[in-house]
Amino acid sequence: MAIAIAVVILIIGSVLFHFWSPWWLTPIASNWGMIDDTINLTFAVTGFVFVAVNGFLAYVIIRYRHRDDKRATYEPENKKLEWWLIGLTTVGVAALLAPGLVVWAKLVDVPEDAAQVEVVGQQWHWSFRYPGADGVLGKVNSRLVNEDNPFGMNPDDPAGRDDILVRGNELRLPLDEPVKLLLRSKDVLHNFAVAQFRVKMDLVPGMVPYLWFTPTRTGKFDILCEELCGLGHFAMRGHVVIDERDDYEAWLSKQVTFADTLKQTKGDAVAGKILYGTCASCHGQGGQGNVALNAPKLSGQSGWYMTGQLKNFKSGVRGADENDPYGQQMAQMTALLYDDKAISDVAAYIRTLPDTPAPTTLESAAAKGAQIYSTCAACHGSNGQGISAMNAPRLAGMSDWYLVTQLNNFKAGVRGSHEQDKYGPQMLLMTSMLKNEQMVTDLVAYINTLGKPE
Repeated sequence: MAIAIAVVILIIGSVLFHFWSPWWLTPIASNWGMIDDTINLTFAVTGFVFVAVNGFLAYVIIRYRHRDDKRATYEPENKKLEWWLIGLTTVGVAALLAPGLVVWAKLVDVPEDAAQVEVVGQQWHWSFRYPGADGVLGKVNSRLVNEDNPFGMNPDDPAGRDDILVRGNELRLPLDEPVKLLLRSKDVLHNFAVAQFRVKMDLVPGMVPYLWFTPTRTGKFDILCEELCGLGHFAMRGHVVIDERDDYEAWLSKQVTFADTLKQTKGDAVAGKILYGTCASCHGQGGQGNVALNAPKLSGQSGWYMTGQLKNFKSGVRGADENDPYGQQMAQMTALLYDDKAISDVAAYIRTLPDTPAPTTLESAAAKGAQIYSTCAACHGSNGQGISAMNAPRLAGMSDWYLVTQLNNFKAGVRGSHEQDKYGPQMLLMTSMLKNEQMVTDLVAYINTLGKPE
């Protein structure tokens, strides 16, 4: 009897939890209400079966419980019962599969007027490509992907010259207009998912899967990778922003095209030497850094990273937090770099400076830091050499006190919290594993042991 009562309590508790659960579907923000209907139908069918089977189990436990004056009757088969079970199972399976087939038919039937946008996934961030004025996306090839051409654009394809390239984790789309997302992976299997849109799809290397939807309300929604893609999988997040058409057009007009990137000239080290004169007062003539002035070593750092960070300081992405006094100083100094050309020139000159490893200032357990660094190595490289494809700068041979400061800044949200910081939020998540100051210093002490990268 006690077992039967427990089964009944299980049934009642499960049904009540289903209706009173705090975890439920997020408010929908697309045209895919039929997916919600399919999910609810699935819950209804499986819920009915759950109640029926367990209710029958409770009945059987009570009805055929052991009695001294009763004996069980051996009945090897019951054709009538078997036909009932086959029939009910067939109806249940059909009720589960049929709506899914209808939804799938709709999912692969993209409206003719749907705009096309390419979503590019890689460890561990998103990028997006929009067609230009011609409405056609240009050709791409994975063999063409490099530091200067991260999308792998074919420069010989005229249709791609006006393609709009967004290197960041924010996808913007207009309200109430259907869009077809072409999904491309540059490395491993990823998955593009936005809970409020109810549709998701894998990004398969070498293939271009797709999905489509029509946004039905404005707002900002999280993009998640829902396919385990490596150590930094949990940090592969982005946002999709749904705007009114006018706001969307205004944003789109400010983005760079592939043609714009082709016009960008490489920095002039000769011109950069003159501009670097101001930088040298803190960072040293050889870019060796000066701990007394809180100026880190610059020489040996990747040019793309130097350029990106100088632009971040100039735009206010870095150095705007009141708890970052030295960042505020840098933000003021970058005002002297009047345009992107000046920033490229300075970065080009810094690349010519002698790369002498910065002196170490830490005494800590490098052996303990080795285990921690195994996670960092996935982006920054096993030798701390930095990997441009991961947007991860060089760590080896750089100022250790500066690395400690920046890790603490990420942990405190002083750095990486700005809404226009493309890759800082990933570091916010990654530094959460550093539970205390000792772990920070152990990690950086191990980085000090890494050899000079090639």
